[in-house]
Amino acid sequence: MARVDRLNRTRYWHDRTMPGLGLMHANLHTHRYAPHRHEGYVIAVTEFGGSVIRSRGREGETHSRVLSTFNPDEAHSGGMGTSRHWRFRSLYLEPAAMREVGAALGTAELPFVAEHLLADDTLIVGFLALHRALVAGRDALRRRELLVTTFGALFDRHADGRARLEPGPRDRRRLDTAIAMLRADLASPPRLGALAAGLGLTEYQVTSLFKRTTGMTPSSYLTQLRLDRARAELRRGRSIAETATGCGFYDQSALTGHFKRCYGTTPHQFATAVRRAGSA
Repeated sequence: MARVDRLNRTRYWHDRTMPGLGLMHANLHTHRYAPHRHEGYVIAVTEFGGSVIRSRGREGETHSRVLSTFNPDEAHSGGMGTSRHWRFRSLYLEPAAMREVGAALGTAELPFVAEHLLADDTLIVGFLALHRALVAGRDALRRRELLVTTFGALFDRHADGRARLEPGPRDRRRLDTAIAMLRADLASPPRLGALAAGLGLTEYQVTSLFKRTTGMTPSSYLTQLRLDRARAELRRGRSIAETATGCGFYDQSALTGHFKRCYGTTPHQFATAVRRAGSA
């Protein structure tokens, strides 16, 4: 009898023709995504098995008959649930790629996708074909056609501008101030009490503010800010070790752990994908 390989395997690429378009092919038997968010859209197609995702205070199951979608800056987490195997393909449309797709669709700002799990067989087939075509790297005309038509269909059929609940003006100002305080020194950020004092709130109110407006606690959001900076540094060619300490992580191992828990890939895989895309 053939031995069953239970190792998690992930491959990550950056598309060589569009800056800001990332691709992943993952084959997981055990994994748990920590609460996190991305700067752009995440679209995932399940090929086998499934998982559980959590966002906006709700929980749902991914499987081969639904398309998983997350909007920019939308906090989410997940895990294997009762599934023992999850194989999926995902696309990461980061801000640079968002602008290019928006221009191709004739809109200055891409809309909000109303639901995380879309039972849309046509879109599932389309995004699966798009992912495979981008990985193959052949037939530029077809790749572009698939990119424009699949994202166009996604937004035409499932966008809902009313679904995005923006923070009220007072919360927005307070959140912006708190984020600026955290971002000012990622290596030695202010303590919760200092954040509270700077906003004129209690520590409990600051924690509630972050959870209400971002879906994450202040400490989880700080990790996201550090990861944002780390990704930017790795794109510029900085070493992983220097990136880790420069972005406020204890060491390279800590950066790798957080990177993998949030993105399902490692800093090394990410940096390698950036280099390969840049050398095209």
